[in-house]
Amino acid sequence: MQLRQALHAGVDRLQAAHVGSPRMNAELLAMFVLGCDRAYLYAHGERPLTKDEIARYDDALGERARGVPAQYITGHQEFWGMDLIVSPAVLIPRPETEHIIETVLELAREHPPLRLVDVGTGSGCIALALAKELPQAEIQATDISPEALEIARANAARHQLEQRIQFHQADLLAAVEEGPFDYVVSNPPYIGEWEAESVEAQVRRFEPRLALFAGPSGLEVFARIIPQARTALKSGGWLVMEMGHASRDQVCELLKDWEEIRITNDLQGIARVVAARR
Repeated sequence: MQLRQALHAGVDRLQAAHVGSPRMNAELLAMFVLGCDRAYLYAHGERPLTKDEIARYDDALGERARGVPAQYITGHQEFWGMDLIVSPAVLIPRPETEHIIETVLELAREHPPLRLVDVGTGSGCIALALAKELPQAEIQATDISPEALEIARANAARHQLEQRIQFHQADLLAAVEEGPFDYVVSNPPYIGEWEAESVEAQVRRFEPRLALFAGPSGLEVFARIIPQARTALKSGGWLVMEMGHASRDQVCELLKDWEEIRITNDLQGIARVVAARR
């Protein structure tokens, strides 16, 4: 079978399985199997595939057709210009989370960070991006999951940032004694169990529930991390968190005793990041 034929068959298979963007997914999986870029796919359409390549491509298409996210099949996701390792042990980094990095960098012009902690680091995407952009900052990162920390440490090593970030297994800020901090940042679980059925099926089925669902209301982790951050921050320090599309008012109510609150909208105009000054 030629590469072009395999791609056409892959698109048809994913389309029949109602996978969104079937051509993009078919090409992504082909690039993964062949270890090539998209230009190669178009330039070498007549290239015959080996039996092993056909089998591996078929397996990858089968996983994607049953809903497994492409990032878990390939083991990679890009975030802030960095290629990160991902597995089902961690939430797949989203473009929306980059607004946390943008918010911290904007605040850093007024209040340069010396000490910073990323709470619930997962893949390490936020801690790594901030380590990359703020070379003078001392960065801590926590996660309750040892499997997630293994991924985060691997990503730090891949990007030669392992000397810049100290990782801790901890429930939020518990047992983290390296403060006080200039910044506490987090992309916490913020989906309520009441809205679980509205979450995309492949997210609900395959991404770690602990990183998605906060409890019945979706505010449970915010209610815990906000007072912990108030204790861990220096006077004038900032708490920066991602939040759900409809939780702005409730999160701001939990922050009503803080000195200042700033909201960052995503590209769709949805309130995505809240920053509060102690």
